[in-house]
Amino acid sequence: MQDSQQTPAGRVYFEFVRLGGQVRVSAIDERTGVEVTAITPANATEQQMRQLAMGKLKRRLSQLSD
Repeated sequence: MQDSQQTPAGRVYFEFVRLGGQVRVSAIDERTGVEVTAITPANATEQQMRQLAMGKLKRRLSQLSD
């Protein structure tokens, strides 16, 4: 499943892929093309999955700007 979310910095696309008891969540920044992936338990809520992936993406983008 693919989805997107608008942030002040631009649009972030999310992709959710179930892998057995886990879900691979990818977050892609539209402006830079930077992508991060997080593995979450399948019983986590979608909001928890998004928060984890968004946190990783923000951290990665801040590393690039340093």
